[in-house]
Amino acid sequence: MLSGASYDSSGIDLAPEFVDHARATYPDVTFERGDIDAIGERDGSLGGILAWFSTIHHEPERIHVPLTEFARVLRPGGTLLLGYFDGAAIEPFDHAVLRAYRWPAGELSAALGAAGFDIVETHRARSPRRRRPPRRAPRELSRHADRRATSPSGRR
Repeated sequence: MLSGASYDSSGIDLAPEFVDHARATYPDVTFERGDIDAIGERDGSLGGILAWFSTIHHEPERIHVPLTEFARVLRPGGTLLLGYFDGAAIEPFDHAVLRAYRWPAGELSAALGAAGFDIVETHRARSPRRRRPPRRAPRELSRHADRRATSPSGRR
């Protein structure tokens, strides 16, 4: 974990129960209620953002809101690691709590580009619990340099 490697780490989530769980699991890290659409940090103040399936509930016409906010708070050279559900088209699906959206990598990459990010890598992961490829796949890592970012996806 980053906090154990002498990096300042903190987290936000809208759901109080998720914040409580994170605090209990990682007591040395600060977790607060917060909204990725309006991050309470100064412009260019963060070195990295982990948005692990954090944007999946944003409607396609509003996906620019958190992506632009990520670009605002990342310093030049900062990194965005973004996990999301992959699909052949932008499509809604029923998720555990709220409707979520699948995105084709190319379309989400275009949205990231419009927010000022450059995609460096995209990786697809397969679920070890399924024999078929899951609809959840790409994870993108973005570096923010002069309003640019790079995006690789994680592996299982």
